[in-house]
Amino acid sequence: MKFILKTPNRMEGVAGNYVKELLPDSKVWIAPMGYSGLVLVETKDNDETAEKKLLQIPEAERVIKVLYEVPAKLEEILSTAEKIARHISENETFAVKTKRRGKHDFSSVDINVQLGARIRELTNAEVNLNSPDRIVYVDILGDTAYISLIQGEKWKKYSSDKLNSRELFKKVILVQMPYWGSHKTCRSFGEKIGRAAQAFEVKELIIAPKEKIDAYQLMEFIRGVKTGQNSRYEVQKAYPWDVEKVPVSVWDMYQVVRDKRRKNRLIIVTDPKGQMLSDVQEKLAKDMYYSKEIIVFMGSREGIPRGIFRFADYVIDLTPYITFATEHAIPAALVALWEVYEEWKRHQTLRSSSFFGDPPK
Repeated sequence: MKFILKTPNRMEGVAGNYVKELLPDSKVWIAPMGYSGLVLVETKDNDETAEKKLLQIPEAERVIKVLYEVPAKLEEILSTAEKIARHISENETFAVKTKRRGKHDFSSVDINVQLGARIRELTNAEVNLNSPDRIVYVDILGDTAYISLIQGEKWKKYSSDKLNSRELFKKVILVQMPYWGSHKTCRSFGEKIGRAAQAFEVKELIIAPKEKIDAYQLMEFIRGVKTGQNSRYEVQKAYPWDVEKVPVSVWDMYQVVRDKRRKNRLIIVTDPKGQMLSDVQEKLAKDMYYSKEIIVFMGSREGIPRGIFRFADYVIDLTPYITFATEHAIPAALVALWEVYEEWKRHQTLRSSSFFGDPPK
């Protein structure tokens, strides 16, 4: 029996040495063919016993039992469809995922599509690429293809039972007081602000001085925002949905409050002088749900001017007796608002399903 262990890059050596200790009679290939992050194990131990021991290695992010080993040729791989189909029932969903290492006259997509089609024809099972019940893994190392079948992911990144936080954040407008000081410091803080705003995919980031500010310090801060935003955006290009850059503008903080064009808006100020989140969470969550825009003011080195408090719908103290560092304010505030919103939304869903569900017997 063979197993494929997948580890973080450069951790395959550590994992491989632990395999040798736990399964001393096994054959172990660390980084086979020079591919980092892989350990190939062949053992004569009982399948369940060997797998149980391999799962004791925390460096092994995945322990995958190989069901079939065939030459890395498209028809050879497709010929295993009938054998794989015996393990998948009609009422299950499945997906085929291929990782190809080396040069071949076919692509990973070719295998996913053609092998998936054959399995579907044989089983009548539906394909589910997001959260399948079973996953057919095809790991190709040079001239050999290792085929495995595992249960769907235990930790699902995107699934139907998770509320989409982007539903809330696409309504959020961040009003950030710029950081001032040395040019290097301004740029450094700008990068952190830009990266955070882009990470949450908010509707807009407004850089809002409260008074006259040195033009060159502001310039460096904005340059940092752009750099941080771009670095995060490059990562987001791999997301399974379209991501756009967050619009960034500059506006006097007091004019943001005076803007009457924004209808059905909710203004939130985060400040230690405010109420605890737990005291207002239910009403706040409901107001966020019905608001078209949620405008959140963030201080920098000093708090938001108290005169703005009178125009705020909520002044919230996120963590009493603790003042967040400037670079932590955006993630802390948005995560806190999401937790409040998500709890309220789930409660509403449960109430709705209970109300419209089957009458008690």
